[in-house]
Amino acid sequence: MRRVAGVAVLVVLLVAAGFAARASWHSRYPATYNVMQFGGAEYGGAPSSRGALADVARLSGPRTGIPDVRYTLTAQHARVRLASGKDVDALTFDGRVPGPELRAHTGDLVEVVLRNKDVENGVTIHWHGIDVPNAEDGVAGVTQNAVPVGGRYVYRFRIDQTGTFWYHTHQDSQSGVERGLYGVFVIEPRRAPTAPELDLPVVVHTLNGIRLLNADDEQRLRTVAPGTRVRLRLVNSNDNPESLVLRGTPFEVLAVDGTDLNGPTPVAQRLLSVPAGGRYDLGFTMPAHPVRLDLFAAHAALVLSPDGRRAPAEPFPQWRDFDPFGYGAPAPTPFGESSRPDRSFVLRIQKKLGFHGGRFGYHWALNGRSYPRMPMFVVSRGDLVKVTIVNDSPSIHPMHLHGHHMLVLSRNGVANRGSPWWADTLQVDPGTRYEVAFRADNPGLWMDHCHNLAHATAGLSMHLMYAGVFTPYVIGGAAHNAPE
Repeated sequence: MRRVAGVAVLVVLLVAAGFAARASWHSRYPATYNVMQFGGAEYGGAPSSRGALADVARLSGPRTGIPDVRYTLTAQHARVRLASGKDVDALTFDGRVPGPELRAHTGDLVEVVLRNKDVENGVTIHWHGIDVPNAEDGVAGVTQNAVPVGGRYVYRFRIDQTGTFWYHTHQDSQSGVERGLYGVFVIEPRRAPTAPELDLPVVVHTLNGIRLLNADDEQRLRTVAPGTRVRLRLVNSNDNPESLVLRGTPFEVLAVDGTDLNGPTPVAQRLLSVPAGGRYDLGFTMPAHPVRLDLFAAHAALVLSPDGRRAPAEPFPQWRDFDPFGYGAPAPTPFGESSRPDRSFVLRIQKKLGFHGGRFGYHWALNGRSYPRMPMFVVSRGDLVKVTIVNDSPSIHPMHLHGHHMLVLSRNGVANRGSPWWADTLQVDPGTRYEVAFRADNPGLWMDHCHNLAHATAGLSMHLMYAGVFTPYVIGGAAHNAPE
């Protein structure tokens, strides 16, 4: 009996080992694959529809016409000198970190020529938060091939937005962005400001372990005349939310993710926790004394001073977080909580025990699926789409939908009664449930992923697909495409 029992146990173990080996094998990424090959199509309760076949490469901006704004950006290795005098090896656009500040006006035709001098893994440019045509989105293996050393790529698109945006590589993005391939893109309205104004982007970044505000790793002093209207454009290019405080004046939060808020009211003594990939625009009138912006756990600070005097450093305060939910005044929107959507989806973020990339453990999952077999939401042009995002994991996830802005309808069952809040990078905290909606008005194949790029690299990434659209590009392959 003991021998029979031992044989039975051995058989069970061998069968289990066989199942495990098979699961491990099937969880590996193919050497080359099309992202549409594995996506599990979900239709949001609406019938499947197929539009006219469209290659993402043809969903481009204007190919002709003289651009109103033209830039050339060169991706290259460089040794960057910080404000403290420290030298850091980096990947850069034009030898700078951040890359050159790009500016344009609403209605401009923009042309950007990307050149790759010596970035071995290749490079692209993704226009984070700018709803460009799909072929201009800059995602390696989805909307283009990565630009190799010695190569070039031309992006052309017409702008119909205003606000604070940023650009970064979407080839090997976890490493590329961290090492310096990013910059700010400001889109201004056609009208000129009615008062003297300081318009200053401030990017939070960690380069080689050094915490930065722009290229400053210590205090930066800037003289500003009292009465000047100031706009600080805060951009978080890191993987996690970043905490900042502004001392010395009340301020208004003018915009979130490049969209102006309605009826912003003065706030003071609030911690500004900017989501990964997100942006907050702050506005105030310069007082007759210094104003100081501090970054948590860093020596980096920005001091605006009317007379050149510095503001002394103080301990980082334990203030309450600013919350855009419910802030400002209501305003009409093209759709809302009571609108009937054409398609409704649930996006559930989880950690799942199993195999991923051939390895066993707890791995990221969306709707119970691990990468690359993630859900793919299928929509048709013109659809009103509602998505319920649920975070059942223990981590924060800044979910970034390319090519669209989401209107936040509710959080944890409570409707937003403040200013309309349009987000392209929505931070979803553990245990939190958001309802968002957007109009499917930008055909293509769009990434929808966590902008903690380490999470995205580990598989927390999916796609929104318009019916009839396809991509000829592949992950891996001769172009060595690796968007994350």
